Amino acid sequence: MSKFVKELITQQLIKDFDGVEECVLVDVIGLDVNETVNLRAQLRDKNIQLRVIKKGMALRATAGTKLETALAGVSGSVAVCWGGNDFVSLVKEVVAIDDDRENYGVFATRGGVMDGETLTPESLVEISKWPTREELLATIVGQLLGPGQTLAGQLCGPGNTLASQIGELADAGDEEESPAEEQAEEQTEEQAEASDSKEAND
Repeated sequence: MSKFVKELITQQLIKDFDGVEECVLVDVIGLDVNETVNLRAQLRDKNIQLRVIKKGMALRATAGTKLETALAGVSGSVAVCWGGNDFVSLVKEVVAIDDDRENYGVFATRGGVMDGETLTPESLVEISKWPTREELLATIVGQLLGPGQTLAGQLCGPGNTLASQIGELADAGDEEESPAEEQAEEQTEEQAEASDSKEAND
């Protein structure tokens, strides 16, 4: 490969890695064509990028970035994975593929970098057990809503009881006439009877 071509590839890698601060390194050497196609399709479905590059070219493309520390200890060609919904989701997917010996026998994790810290394959296995960002958010929302729902129930319970009692009192008031109303009705009836008697006498 000519120096000019290497430079072009390096510049493209610099663009690809722009803004990437966390990645996982994997070994894909030995996968056949079908396995490679299936692997890339599976990663693409998870919005994960995979790039196979030589160490020297990778170091030039990541010089001065947080990814540089992850590549310092590798040799030969290496595949860099990045992307996904979050880093934990990325690690979960890569570790799951590593465990899938039936479909990806020679695939293996080689390490990575997170928050500038170099990771080992063992570290990746531990990280794969962490909750993802979505799982954390769901847990937090559940914890926030739980006390809120309890408080709402405590507030609404007595309020509903009080409203029910007020409604019962109002209904009872409608059914039972006050003494003043009864007296007024009796006077009206007496006046009507007196009027009828007077008309009869006339």
